[in-house]
Amino acid sequence: MGIFCRSSSYAKLAQTIALRRAAVPSVTSVCERLQSSAAVVSEPKWTEIYTTNPIDHNESTFSKILIANRGEIACRVMHTARRMGIKTVAIHSDVDSNSLFVRMADEAVCVGKAPTSQSYLNVDAILRAIDSTGAEAVHPGYGFLSENTKFAAILESKGVKFIGPNSDAIIKMGDKIESKRLAKGANVSFIPGYDGEIKSEEHCIEISKKIGYPVMIKASAGGGGKGMRIARNDKEAREGFRLSQQEAKSSFGDDRMLVEKYVVDPRHIEVQFMGDKHGNAVYLNERECSIQRRNQKVIEEAPSPFVDPEMRKRMGTQAVTLAKHVGYDSAGTVEFLVDNDKNFYFLEMNTRLQVEHPISECITGIDLVYEMIRVAKGHPLKVTQDQMPLRGWAIESRVYAEDPSKNFGLPSIGRLSKYRAPSHIDGVRCDSGIEEGSEISIYYDPMICKLITYGKTRAECIEKQIQALDDYVIRGVTHNIPLLRDIFTEKRFCSGDINTGYLPSVYPDGFQGKSYTPAEKKDLIAISAAMHAKDALRSGKFINAEEPTIKAREEYLLTVHLADEQAHCLVKCKPGAFDVHLDGQVISVKDNFNLAEDVSHMNVGSNKHTIQLINRKPNGTLRIRFLGTALNVKVMSAEADRFLKLMPDKPKADFSKTVQAPMPGLVKSVSAKVGQMIPEGQEVCVIEAMKMQNSLTAAVTGKVKAVNVKPGDTVEDEQVLIEFE
Repeated sequence: MGIFCRSSSYAKLAQTIALRRAAVPSVTSVCERLQSSAAVVSEPKWTEIYTTNPIDHNESTFSKILIANRGEIACRVMHTARRMGIKTVAIHSDVDSNSLFVRMADEAVCVGKAPTSQSYLNVDAILRAIDSTGAEAVHPGYGFLSENTKFAAILESKGVKFIGPNSDAIIKMGDKIESKRLAKGANVSFIPGYDGEIKSEEHCIEISKKIGYPVMIKASAGGGGKGMRIARNDKEAREGFRLSQQEAKSSFGDDRMLVEKYVVDPRHIEVQFMGDKHGNAVYLNERECSIQRRNQKVIEEAPSPFVDPEMRKRMGTQAVTLAKHVGYDSAGTVEFLVDNDKNFYFLEMNTRLQVEHPISECITGIDLVYEMIRVAKGHPLKVTQDQMPLRGWAIESRVYAEDPSKNFGLPSIGRLSKYRAPSHIDGVRCDSGIEEGSEISIYYDPMICKLITYGKTRAECIEKQIQALDDYVIRGVTHNIPLLRDIFTEKRFCSGDINTGYLPSVYPDGFQGKSYTPAEKKDLIAISAAMHAKDALRSGKFINAEEPTIKAREEYLLTVHLADEQAHCLVKCKPGAFDVHLDGQVISVKDNFNLAEDVSHMNVGSNKHTIQLINRKPNGTLRIRFLGTALNVKVMSAEADRFLKLMPDKPKADFSKTVQAPMPGLVKSVSAKVGQMIPEGQEVCVIEAMKMQNSLTAAVTGKVKAVNVKPGDTVEDEQVLIEFE
């Protein structure tokens, strides 16, 4: 276990370390990082939104809190704590020792190894960290221990404040089975289902048949899309129960399951509320969270474009009634499924701060973390329901390290070789726990950033999202920005016609990148040709340094290869522009871009485009991000193109008789054996990545030739796991 303290006095630091050595096995000093740490404590400009209930520095508060979490939510809590004058303690695993949130804290304690069960779920180690640092309160963030009733109860017994609801409320509402019973008692609308614990796969099938397919199988203690499966028949119920139970045990340490009716194509709308210890509770309007994949939210907005004032009041009133019914005293969320007739059904109560809480903050001006800390200290709410604002609009998109072309997003791992968030844009908020050089590993959620835009209207927020996504620079991992950006330009989304089945209905064959119009393709060809010409001119001037004007190369006859298409164009270089002659048309590309910049804002004819030149290869291939999607464009002279056509085609590898890893991950189980005949569609192994279980099946019927992995192995993306004869 290691601890470091940031102090103006190195003597005090040495004294603290000496004291810690007597209490813990080992202590690691990070004095050498003190100077670099100062760079991460600057106040983000988005804190200016908190105008409804500004921080009262005359009000009593805690002197030190421990954040029992990691990543962006740990940074988010620290921002508010710093504004309140509260010192913070970070806990971390060994692989997170140099993470942004660790360096941002005043103190940090290593609580174990990378697996969450040995670190962020290691209650004993976290309790020791609380004792050794003297933390007066604990903020759990979301996930991990945020809804762990035993942890909250232990803190209460030790006199340490849990910055969240009391343990009794978590027991009542954090358990989805019990919460449904209480919702009935509070006259909250609810979905038909079985309100007891599902004991086995056969029991799951039996209950599912009684309810009627389709059903939702979900973890009683779950959240964030973990431990959830939709089942439409007995086979899916059996498999869904098994995989969801494994995920629940891995993610929450609780494998109890429940089953309820699945409402087809509903909206997912939730109400944010806040309660205190004096019987007061208010709702902070609603959030639309219908854009999901694998039951995990991708894009959220507040308010919902579907909810009218009367419906908002009914939903909010039910949420507050339920909160008061269970004596809830912190930030919480009541989630509803909503049908096309604006009927809403209680889904669950999340007894914690939600990932998407920033958009509620943007439209109300209330710092929810500040309110959670105030309430935990015993202060009453200052804002009443009739004082609750609803100002403008806010949208959050979750930027993940994942490949959206694989089932709308399978995790990607690696180191961020380059990272620049678009936080310089007005009305843009970036909640992130990573920085350039950070490692995205298989052990934790692959979120890079929560990208929030806020403004007067929904249309304004959408435009800011597009601008911010185009300006977002991420290198080293695959990410889902292409999908996010495409959604923000899609007709149904822009009109507000969305539901939880949006992604598979809009992209029935999956997402394969932006589909360019003929006009967009022409602009891309012109951009690529202009970039090639500018690079050639620069190279020519360097070689002929004594001749600043190269009259011989004022024109370039080029061939541009774009996917399966090719175009021939002539580029004429003139002062301030490149005129690209293409299909009888002249497209002028203004010479106001720099090939060395990460992002270029280019004028192409009458259009303006944000371009990222990711890399250039000697063979003329440009890797360009255009309208969100990255693709290869090969540009070469007409003569070079003629020679290229004479080259033989490279034979393509045949992977039809193999099972490959769809993502990096950890092998949880292997059911295939050498010599075994396996029918098409049968499971051969299970891979876990970022706490999600993924069942891999045989694509063909055949005899197993080789099994290249065993349980416990870590695998790379596209690694061959199983081979067939």
